[in-house]
Amino acid sequence: MMRKPPSSDERQSPTPRIVWPVKVLFQRAVHGDRRSLARLFTRIERDGSELREVMRLAYSVAGSGCVIGITGPPGAGKSTIVDGLSSVARAEGKSVGVLAVDPSSPFTGGAVLGDRIRMQSHHKDPGVFIRSLATRGVPGGLNSVTRAGVKLLEAIGKDLILVETVGVGQSEYDILGIADHVIVVLVPEAGDSVQTMKAGLLEIADTFVVNKADRDGAGQMASALRAMISLEDEPADRLPKVHLTQAHHGHGIAELYAKTSDLLSSMAQSGELNARRSRQAGREVGRLLKASATQSIDHVLETDSGASELMNSVRAGSLDPFSAARMILVSGTITDAMQAEAIHSDRHVGH
Repeated sequence: MMRKPPSSDERQSPTPRIVWPVKVLFQRAVHGDRRSLARLFTRIERDGSELREVMRLAYSVAGSGCVIGITGPPGAGKSTIVDGLSSVARAEGKSVGVLAVDPSSPFTGGAVLGDRIRMQSHHKDPGVFIRSLATRGVPGGLNSVTRAGVKLLEAIGKDLILVETVGVGQSEYDILGIADHVIVVLVPEAGDSVQTMKAGLLEIADTFVVNKADRDGAGQMASALRAMISLEDEPADRLPKVHLTQAHHGHGIAELYAKTSDLLSSMAQSGELNARRSRQAGREVGRLLKASATQSIDHVLETDSGASELMNSVRAGSLDPFSAARMILVSGTITDAMQAEAIHSDRHVGH
C-alpha cells in the first residue's frame, strides 16, 4: 500500500538560520572559533555599520601581534613567500593570519582569486587563518575592510599577520598605514622598472626581496637595489636590506623571517615600533575623515537643490567652479550631511 504524502501541516518548515549579533561572533572568535571569525569577515564586507562595530570591538582589545605587509608586481612570487613565512612561524608555534588582497572582479566586485587556491599547505592548519579580500576599486589596494581585518586578527590574538597586496607602484602607499614592516618582492626581470619606481619603492620598503634568484640577473638586480639604497641620506642601520630568495624551493625564507623578526624586536626595544603605530593611528583618523567628507560631498551634489542650482550655473557659464565650490562649503550642507551620517551610524550600531 502506497503511503500518502505528508500534508502541508505535517511538513516541517526548515529551521531558520540564526543571525548572531556581531558582539557574540566577536567573543567566539576571540576564543578560537574559526567559523565565527569567517562570518565576521563576511559581515564587515557586506555592511558598513557592522564594520564600524567590529572596529570598535577590536580596538578595545590590545593585540600583541606583528603585521608584515608584502607587496610587489604580479608574478613576483608574493604568495609563495607568504606561504614560506607562515611555515617558519608555525614551526615556532606562532599563530598566523593571512589577508590576501586580490583584484576585484569587474562583474561581482568580489576577489578574482580565492583563498582556497592559495597556501595549499596551510588551509587545514587550525593555527593559520587565510582570507582573500577584494580591492573594490581602491587604488592603493587596501580598503576599510582590509584595515578592519588586520585589527580583528590582532584582537583575536594572532602572533603574525601577513597582508599580501595586489601590486606596487608610485601611488600604492596604503600598506604603510597598517604594517609594522613592509617587504617589497621583485624578480630579476624587473631591473628596468626599478628606476621608474624607485621613489615609491624607497618610501614603501623596509626590506627588498629579489625572488626567483636562480634566474639570470638576480645578482645584478640586488646590486642595483643596494646602490640605489646607498644614495639615501639615512643611517646604515635604518636603510632597507636586500635578500635573495628562491621561494618555490624554500631557499632564503628562514633567513628572511629571522632577519625580519630581529629587526622588529629591535624596533620594539627602542620604542620605534610604538612610535610607528602611533603615527599610523593618527593618519587613520585623517583617512577616515577624508573618506567621510568625500561621501558627504557626493551625496550633497546629488541631492541638494541649492548645490544643483550652482552646478547648473557653472555648466551654463554664468558662475566659475571655484566660486560654486566656495558657496557650497559656506552653506554648511556638507557639514550637515557628515553630522547626519555620523548620527545615523551610531544609532544603527547601537541597535
